[in-house]
Amino acid sequence: MALEIIPKDQQASGEFNGGQIIENKPIGFPQDGGNIKPYSNLFYWAYAEAVEESTIGLHPHQGFEIMSFVLKGAIRHFDTKLEEWRRLEEGDAQIIRSGNGISHSEHMEKGAAMFQIWIDPNLGKTLQIPASYDDYKSSDFPKVERNGLQVKTYVGKDSPFQMDTEGVEIAELSIRKGNFEYSLKENKVHSLYLLNGAIKINDESVAEDDFIRIIDVAQLKIESESDAKIFMISSPKDVLYKTYAELMQE
Repeated sequence: MALEIIPKDQQASGEFNGGQIIENKPIGFPQDGGNIKPYSNLFYWAYAEAVEESTIGLHPHQGFEIMSFVLKGAIRHFDTKLEEWRRLEEGDAQIIRSGNGISHSEHMEKGAAMFQIWIDPNLGKTLQIPASYDDYKSSDFPKVERNGLQVKTYVGKDSPFQMDTEGVEIAELSIRKGNFEYSLKENKVHSLYLLNGAIKINDESVAEDDFIRIIDVAQLKIESESDAKIFMISSPKDVLYKTYAELMQE
């Protein structure tokens, strides 16, 4: 497999509070359905949008690193480590290194949208350490022009974002009208979500909310007729420990 496109209607879906928050899930929980199961150290990936202002009540986490990226509007969150509500706006991000246990709650303003992504950092280690947490503002993340694209680095070189999981890089690519090339590391699995626009990647048409998984491709050729934005996670092709998804299958 080199390049696989999963449209929104083939992704898993879900909702909270009677549909006040709706989700499409490129990588859902086992019971959610959808075409893509956990791979590399990616366990869960959801795009959540608030149709109405709504709160997801206090719930527990352990082991996983849980990241939220605010894509539109604003959210607030509360957890049992900080014991206070904190606000995040468009472009901001947070990470909960849930360690040996933490509970948190999220509030989304009407029209807000975010990714929530769970990374498996080797539960054999993280379940033994205390939970920790960080907020990051959009201005904390470096932006550079690379081959005609603007690249915002959430996780990677010069970013302050701290993870226990090794080998993960996260970036947002802002694309103008035109043709561009972008180099990829061949020891990684590259997972892309087209946030807006309509483009071609290596001559394959990609629509808004499509999810793309790329393996063993060194170069992306991107063609765009208008502005577009891609969110991308690069994670190890070969994980050096048994992930939770693998342990579940034993």
